[in-house]
Amino acid sequence: MKQHNSEIFQEIVKALRNGEKVALCTVVEKKGSGPRNIGAKMIVYRDGRSLGSIGGGNLERIIVEEALKALNENESKNITLSLGGGEGIETGLICGGSIKVFIDILNPNPKLVIVGSGNVAKPLAEIASIVGFEVTIVDDNASTATRERFPTANKIIVNEHLTKGLDEANLSEESFIAIVHGDVKKEYEVLKRVLRGKVKYIGLLGSRRKGAELKKKLIEEGFKEEDVEKIKVPIGIDINAETPEEIAVSIVAELIMSLRCKK
Repeated sequence: MKQHNSEIFQEIVKALRNGEKVALCTVVEKKGSGPRNIGAKMIVYRDGRSLGSIGGGNLERIIVEEALKALNENESKNITLSLGGGEGIETGLICGGSIKVFIDILNPNPKLVIVGSGNVAKPLAEIASIVGFEVTIVDDNASTATRERFPTANKIIVNEHLTKGLDEANLSEESFIAIVHGDVKKEYEVLKRVLRGKVKYIGLLGSRRKGAELKKKLIEEGFKEEDVEKIKVPIGIDINAETPEEIAVSIVAELIMSLRCKK
């Protein structure tokens, strides 16, 4: 079904606001005959759904496949498709010529969920917001998890059960989790909740000894060792940080490294 550009862009904004990465596929060059002209657009989602049309049939199936590859690699790219009379990926069409499609990967602002609202959480939220993270605070302490204390946070969730608070945070595989709560028992429950899903980064404030003990316990409970070992503890890059502000800087540096480094 042909979609107007306004509908396409509205859906892109909606997806990005929901934390969903999408691929915008646009015809940027056309040689000979073809089903759609330069400028025709289509969105491809990570689950394979699409919106808009660049030609339908096998042509569109190939574009979706290439878009999914680009989404997985998080790399925009050009592809050329043969329409029976040109170079490029064969489509089975006999229109003659070829088309070039630009697959543009559009990422939402990275989402950081901070579990805790204490001395480290405050500067962490501020610095993370400055560098472009959408920050959600999850805590069980209504006296510190306040809008006055966290004016830059996009969302503040107060729930006496931290795991239920995380459910409200709508975690995705692109989410970053920084656990800076301080109560080891509650932090352990948070780790179990997060490990049952899939997120991009998990960091825990604490010593190596604390991390080793919690990781051992998680593995004993049946969590995969490869998943448990991905937990960053101590959280943050080692810069000999001492103050809450310095620790926050080290954490954000590690978040940026995780965000920018290719898998």
